[in-house]
This record gives sequence, C-alpha cells and structure tokens, in this order.
Amino acid sequence: MASPKSSTRPSQQDQEPTKFQDFFPTMAGKLGGEGLIEELCKGFELLMDKDKGVITFESLRRNASTVLGLGDLTDEDVRCMINEGDFDRDGALNQMEFCVLMFRLSPELMEASRCVVTEVIEEEFSDCSHRQ
Repeated sequence: MASPKSSTRPSQQDQEPTKFQDFFPTMAGKLGGEGLIEELCKGFELLMDKDKGVITFESLRRNASTVLGLGDLTDEDVRCMINEGDFDRDGALNQMEFCVLMFRLSPELMEASRCVVTEVIEEEFSDCSHRQ
C-alpha cells in the first residue's frame, strides 16, 4: 500500500517556484493604452459576480478554476488575491481596483510607468524654472 506522501502530485514544498513571465508589457505594446484597458475590462467581466458587479471571493473562487484554469487555489490564495487589490476594504474588487492591481502585478510595466512619470515631473520643473 502506498504511503500518503507517495502521491503522484508533488507537495508544495517539493515544487520549484514557477518563473513568472510578464506578458503585460507585450500586450500593452501591441494593443495600445485603450486596447489594453478594454481587454482588462473584459477580464474583469469574466471574473466578476454578475449580480453584484464586482469580483467577490465567491466569484473569483468559482472562476479561478473555469476561466483561469487555476483549480488548485486554496481559499487562502483567493482571499490574498482579493486583499491585494481591495483598496477600499469592502471585501471585493471593483473594476478600477482590478485594473490597478493588474498594473501593479507587472514589474516591467510599473518600472516603465515610473520612468514616464519621472520624465514628466522633470520636464514640468524644467519648464517652471525657465518661465521664472
């Protein structure tokens, strides 16, 4: 008889971390700003609770498996996902919170955004000092 530890599925301790591939910048480059936001809104609609108009714990739990193919998520994983983007702490993600979360989860896109904001601020200060 096989021991419980000899399952064909490796335990979480045995699994090597999956290397994260950030496709968000590629999508942004191909779709442009408006196209990217449109796709994010479509993604939000796939995950949201249709009656409440937000992503709830229950809707994410249900759709993580069917829509995202993430059937192995624990309840704690789902709670963490909701909490990560829930800025108003109402226990759900509205469309804006979802879109902001998607940007925050893309390290490369966040770095590019930081560079753009820095350039704009520097240009603004430069323009102000030339006017005086």
